[in-house]
Amino acid sequence: MFKHSLTLFASLFILMCCQAQHTPVYMPLGDSYTIGEGLKANERFPDQLVELLARDSRKVVLGPNPSQTGWTSLQLIEEELPLFHKTKPEYATLLIGVNDWVQGVPAGDFRKQFRTIVKDIIQVLPAKKNLVVLTIPDFSATPEGAKYGRGRNISAGIDEFNRIIIEECNALGITVVDICPETRKMKSDPSLISADGLHPSAKEYAIWAKMVLPYFQKMN
Repeated sequence: MFKHSLTLFASLFILMCCQAQHTPVYMPLGDSYTIGEGLKANERFPDQLVELLARDSRKVVLGPNPSQTGWTSLQLIEEELPLFHKTKPEYATLLIGVNDWVQGVPAGDFRKQFRTIVKDIIQVLPAKKNLVVLTIPDFSATPEGAKYGRGRNISAGIDEFNRIIIEECNALGITVVDICPETRKMKSDPSLISADGLHPSAKEYAIWAKMVLPYFQKMN
């Protein structure tokens, strides 16, 4: 926790410097898939996305990444959105919901909380198009994934929550990048899975970053 606090402090310091120079700030929100559980910071998909933008001569600074492994949509509302409001970034990504499903949060509750998150984010951003939402990965494709299903059909459950995500984003005019089909390739390609046997590898995150990149290139 102390290490995470130092990382956030450093990010906020860099952020203040960049804001003074009017450099656009990108802030990612989410859970273990956004914080890159078990990987180095530069291997996470938000960090790789910023690197791709830099190669494309798009200078964007990565703001604080408050995502935490195990967090649900409700924890994102309570713990991440206050920092999002304080940071006031120009761009954002959102990837949340896997822990809601794992912990048995009813689909209706998840829908309400997801809608609250998206509406709150777009109140802060300069334009709705500056938010990109990613669908939930299908962790059943990993060697360790089955133990978190508790006898339920993981793929079917993830599909249900992803339908909610897509429906809510379509209703609000928000961009969705459907990474779920891509994550199912982890079942036949071990190189896409990290050492813990559950989370994506840096190689898989690189694929996500490339899928998100075209939408960021269209942002002002």
